[in-house]
Amino acid sequence: MTVLAHRVTESDANDQLTRDALAVLQPGFEGTTAPAWLLRQVGEGLTAVGLFGRNIASPEQLAALTAQLRAERDDVLVAIDEEGGDVTRLEVRGGSSFPGNLALGAVDDTALTRDVARELGRRLAECGVNLNWAPSADVNSNPDNPVIGVRSFGADTHLAARHTAAYVEGLQAAGVAACTKHFPGHGDTNVDSHHALPRIDVDLDTLVARELVPFRAAIAAGTKAVMSAHILVPALDPTRPATLSPQILTGLLRKELGYEGLIVTDGMEMNAIAGTYGIERGSVLAIAAGADAICVGGGLADEATVLRLRDALVAAVREGALAQERLADAAARVRALAAWTRQARAAAAPGAPKEGSAPGIGLAAARRAVVVSGAAAPVTTPYVATLAPVANIAVGDETPWGVAAELAALVPGTGSGVFPEGASAADILAAAGERTVVAVVRDAHRHPWMVQALDALVAARPDTVVVEMGVPRAEPRGALYIATHGASRVCGRAAAEVIVGA
Repeated sequence: MTVLAHRVTESDANDQLTRDALAVLQPGFEGTTAPAWLLRQVGEGLTAVGLFGRNIASPEQLAALTAQLRAERDDVLVAIDEEGGDVTRLEVRGGSSFPGNLALGAVDDTALTRDVARELGRRLAECGVNLNWAPSADVNSNPDNPVIGVRSFGADTHLAARHTAAYVEGLQAAGVAACTKHFPGHGDTNVDSHHALPRIDVDLDTLVARELVPFRAAIAAGTKAVMSAHILVPALDPTRPATLSPQILTGLLRKELGYEGLIVTDGMEMNAIAGTYGIERGSVLAIAAGADAICVGGGLADEATVLRLRDALVAAVREGALAQERLADAAARVRALAAWTRQARAAAAPGAPKEGSAPGIGLAAARRAVVVSGAAAPVTTPYVATLAPVANIAVGDETPWGVAAELAALVPGTGSGVFPEGASAADILAAAGERTVVAVVRDAHRHPWMVQALDALVAARPDTVVVEMGVPRAEPRGALYIATHGASRVCGRAAAEVIVGA
């Protein structure tokens, strides 16, 4: 009997090209259930989906959503931006049960970092999430950085490196792929790439000795993904931002650092790319440069965006602007990670947390991260004045932060108010009356109006308590000064306990 071999037809090749173009996209969507268009695209080849705070109402709802996606494709990558600390999607409306990177770096116990990441990973896996766009491996060498800050383990290169590795190990031990970001390092910027294109003007020796060290550690720890940064680094590529640079993604990350895993772009709708190249051209250039997956959907979250990017990639291949082999290689890396997550899910089936690790490991870590200066009698009649800066886009303004709610839980009758830029110490004192003022700030060193208000408060009321929930660079002031190294809910609880002497 003669068996006729299947001949690859033009329609087969076109269908594979379309599936590959879909496979490299990581889009977002609106709502807490998967829309029909998303399920259809998953069925047609889309291999990954990105989740944001708008998609999450509860762990139960999230588990149902991911099950809905897996009914279409069992190995679908469900990604999330869950750093813990200030950047949380799982607990977007209540604040995170975990401190963020700066707090973990302040404690500097890699076993603790590994355990926190593993517990966070366990919770993600339990909800069906298998790719986390974390950790941030950025060395926060520029104290005026408006977007990294407490998301970094710190300004010390080697501290950042050892905690990045520990975080990767902990997260992946729970069966969730880590995505170490923002390559080649977003720490030495004073511009937020959500708004414009930052530039890092340092020499190659500095980059090698500082920025690249935590990424080397992450690669050695086996990170399954690395996220590129929308930053211009002239020492590496004078013309293109890292996300679009063959020299940085293929030359440096792949060849020099020997990284073989998935390369994911930061959000392509961020203005650093969308406002300069546009998302279609930017996506084609990113894949051509060596990226394997296009993150989009934080701001653009509809089927039209998916189709625009799919068609732009297909057209680029047909026009010769993008090698079909490069797109096929990118899609193969996405599918390989999807296969790993399915195996990891089976190997690390989420069960009960380890005894003594949860639910309290986050609070225990936050307590250890608190640094206190000065001394004061426990406060019994507090008024919490939160001096609130405008939140950066990565953190978002929908996640509550501060000390007021946690202090009110310990001291019923606690008063509170939020004071934006323009408010004065007199406004705060008038609202506080005779109660002890607890002034809560975030990155006071970056906001002269906060420092001015704090100085006036302390001059008028020497018993004022100051809580710094950002990077503690400003001089301690107040009868009692508490640095929490982050603004998550557990950091607020840890500070509240100090204030009441608990």
